[in-house]
Amino acid sequence: MSQTGHGHGHADGHGTGHGHGHGHTDGEGHGHGHGHGHDAAAGLLPKLWHHVKHAVTPHSHDSADRLDNALETSKRGIRALTWSFAALFGTAVVQLSLVAVTGSVALLGDTIHNFADALTALPLGIAFLLGRRAASRRYTYGLGRAEDLAGVVVVLIIAGSAVLAAYEAIDRLLNPRPVQQLWVLAAAGFVGFVGNELVARYRITVGREIGSAALVADGLHARTDGFTSLAVVLGAVGVALGIPAADPVIGLLITVAILFVLRDAAKEVFRRLMDAVDPATVELAEQTAHAAPGVRGVRDVRMRWIGHSLRAELAIQVGNTLTVEEAHGLAHDLERRLIDSVPRLTAAVVHVEPVVGAETAHA
Repeated sequence: MSQTGHGHGHADGHGTGHGHGHGHTDGEGHGHGHGHGHDAAAGLLPKLWHHVKHAVTPHSHDSADRLDNALETSKRGIRALTWSFAALFGTAVVQLSLVAVTGSVALLGDTIHNFADALTALPLGIAFLLGRRAASRRYTYGLGRAEDLAGVVVVLIIAGSAVLAAYEAIDRLLNPRPVQQLWVLAAAGFVGFVGNELVARYRITVGREIGSAALVADGLHARTDGFTSLAVVLGAVGVALGIPAADPVIGLLITVAILFVLRDAAKEVFRRLMDAVDPATVELAEQTAHAAPGVRGVRDVRMRWIGHSLRAELAIQVGNTLTVEEAHGLAHDLERRLIDSVPRLTAAVVHVEPVVGAETAHA
C-alpha cells in the first residue's frame, strides 16, 4: 500500500519546497508549522488569524518558502561577492600601477591573477540572482543550477589566468629585463597577500555556510592568489641577492600554484555537476529516517544539490495496518525531521510502502 502523499502530498510539496503546500488539509501549518498550532489551547483568535493569513497568502507556499530561503542565501552570496570584488579589484589596480614602476613579471602574474579572481564575481553574481527566481512550469526546480554553470566559468577563468601568467614568465626568461624598486615590489607582494587572504576567508566561510561550491572554489582561488603574492616578495629578495632570473622563475612558480588551485576548483565543481553528496550526509539522513517513530525500514536514499540547497528522496516501510491518513502524517513528520537534522536540506520526497507483516520489528 502506498499512501496518498506518495506522488501527491509529498511528491508535489516536497519536490518544490519544505513540503507544506496544498494548505495541508491534514491540519498542518504552512510556515514550517508541522504541529505548531493545532492543539485546542491555541485559542480562537490564533485560529482565525491562521485562516485569514492562509486566505491572503499566495497558494504556492512551498515555492514561497523555498524562495525566501534562496533569497536569504543569495543575498549573503552577493554581499560576499560585492565586498570581495571591490577589495580584489582595488588591489589589482594598485599592483598594476606598480608593475610599471618595478618591471616585475612576477608582480604582473600576480596582478593578472587578482584581476581574474575579481572577474569571477561576475558569473557568480549572475548565478545568485538567477537562483532567486521562483520555480516555473518550465523550470520546475528553479534556476539554482546556474550556480554550477558559474562554477565552470570560474574554472575557465582560473585556467586562462594560468596560461597568461605562464606566457609572461617564459617571455621574461627568454627576454630578460631589469627589475627596479625592489622595496616597492616586496611591499606590493605583501599587500596582495593580506588582501587575498582576507577575501579568501570571507568567500570560503560564506560559501560553506550557504552551501555554494562555486563560492568556495572562488575562495580557494583567492587563497592561492595570496600565496602567489608572497612568492612575489621572494622574487624581490632573489633579485636583491643578485639573481635576476629569480623574478621570472617565481612567475613560473605562480603558474604552478594556479594550476593546483585549478585542479581543486575543477574537482569541486565537477562533483557538484555530477550530483555528488558527502556520504556522511546520506548516512545522517538514513539514521534520521530509521529513528523516526513508525518507520520499519529505509531504502533508496538519494540526495542532490540544486544550487546551494539539498533535496532528498527515500522510500520507507511502515506497518500495513496504517490508514492512508496515518501513513501520510508519518511521512510528513519524517520530512520535518530530515529538514531539521540534515544541513542545507530544504525538501524531501518520502515514498511510503507497506512492510510484509504488520508486527515486523522496528528496523
